[in-house]
Amino acid sequence: MFVRRTPGPEKLRDLWSTACRSPLSYREVGATAGGELPHGYNHDRYEITLDGGPDPFSTAVDALRRWEMHTRSGLSVFPDGASLAVDQTILVIIRQGPVATIAPCRVVSLIDEVDRFGFAYGTLPGHPEQGEEAFVVERGDDGVVRFAVTAFSRPRGWLVRLGGPLSRRIQKRATAAYLDAMRHLAAPS
Repeated sequence: MFVRRTPGPEKLRDLWSTACRSPLSYREVGATAGGELPHGYNHDRYEITLDGGPDPFSTAVDALRRWEMHTRSGLSVFPDGASLAVDQTILVIIRQGPVATIAPCRVVSLIDEVDRFGFAYGTLPGHPEQGEEAFVVERGDDGVVRFAVTAFSRPRGWLVRLGGPLSRRIQKRATAAYLDAMRHLAAPS
């Protein structure tokens, strides 16, 4: 949903409440956890190594739990302090100049293992895209910590389809910001 300016807390609460009652806007729920992403979508896979800090794995896990990757990327998450749990609904707020995009999402999976942590969320009605995105941090047997983003998406609605290449550029910029935020969070100065 595109708006001329970021709504106030009461309007965000109303939008969130509506999103909580809405079904996911795509059928392939959980597909980011498997090997092959579904056909008919744009596919994105990115991976970086996290190093430089005393414990980049724990730092990255804490950042994901607190939605810090999003907020450090210039985005907002509503409700503030939302827990990271399966079925948690959030609004990701993307400000671009005088316009804001409200992107409703729901956490569809959570990984919480000794050396692997992450989650995936899927789009809800009102999100400009349709699909799923996963964020996973993993410490390998070699001790190297990697952070991966895996997504499948396609434009939802005529306005986003009309913006084709621009929409993809905005997506890629957001993903680059996620990767950069996690790189900086894992290697605090």
